[in-house]
Amino acid sequence: MLRIESPHDGDVLNRFDGAEGADGLCVQVTGTCRAGARVMVNGVRATVADGKFQAELTLSERKTAIVAGDGECTSTVVVLYAADSRPRYRFSLDDNIWFLRDIAANRYTSLFENPYLALWKRLHDTYGTKINCNIYFQCEDFDLRQFPDAYKSEWQDNADWFRMTFHALQNEPSKLYIAADYDEVAHDFDLVTNEILRFAGEEAVNAFTTIHWGEATREGCRAVRERGVRGLCGYFRLGADGEPAVSYYADRATTEHLAGRDAWMDWAEDILFVKHDLVINSGAMDRIVPTLDEAASDPHRRDMMEVMIHEQYFYPDYCAYLPDYGQRCETTARWMHEHGYQPVFWSDGFLGV
Repeated sequence: MLRIESPHDGDVLNRFDGAEGADGLCVQVTGTCRAGARVMVNGVRATVADGKFQAELTLSERKTAIVAGDGECTSTVVVLYAADSRPRYRFSLDDNIWFLRDIAANRYTSLFENPYLALWKRLHDTYGTKINCNIYFQCEDFDLRQFPDAYKSEWQDNADWFRMTFHALQNEPSKLYIAADYDEVAHDFDLVTNEILRFAGEEAVNAFTTIHWGEATREGCRAVRERGVRGLCGYFRLGADGEPAVSYYADRATTEHLAGRDAWMDWAEDILFVKHDLVINSGAMDRIVPTLDEAASDPHRRDMMEVMIHEQYFYPDYCAYLPDYGQRCETTARWMHEHGYQPVFWSDGFLGV
């Protein structure tokens, strides 16, 4: 009957989850217990009433095990503390391969003569935006082995703001890793990553990504974690059928909890999950600012902003081309700049701090 209910195991806590001071973050630990039980939480006597307990605990370390006990049984959750957290954001790009095909075909003097990369360079120069580009190994008539290494120094010179990671082998079939085993994901990850290392160097590789469709088995996620990926980004929402969607292997309870948080740690797999706040190519242009405003008004989602757009909507010959693609991206970057959000990579420091 003894159970810690808040915080949740794996929660990433910051100043909005308690009172932050010189000694750390003071949080409320609450849960259920036997009527009249004497509950201790990390050596602190809890207040007990009506089968509920509550105690204050100050977190001073990055990782803390919170243990509640009543002399008969215990309940434990392990949390992370993002000390000195601040408003920050990351811009990620999914489904990327066509811009690399274009560069390989045209052999530009600079990478940024490619119109797609020119957009991101302009947003970086204007707003400081940092870009994480999740790429495929191949498309219809091109694969990464055809991309030249002649631009390696330019990739490295810009790795402070533009980095690449594995996304998938290719675009189709959709959700190709939803039932994939460890070896399949590991094979495709190695294909993509080895090519990025060849033509761009280690500096240009990032340690957070989104696996295609945000769907993968636990074994598939383990494959990328064991290859250096520290975190995965997804929508973490329930689909029309009420089941988790774009949520990797998370069950319903975990998905619903993560839907209301910036980030969450799966201790079993040592993977950090980050929730997308905005998919820029979804919905109307005039919904971008209200969507960001809504996320910023939630104390548990306002500190970290993960915004994303897919590459294909950039191109006029794509069936769902968005002629306002660049305007959508600039609106997002400008909102971040005007609201004091600093551009980061989640892999730098602890979640960008």
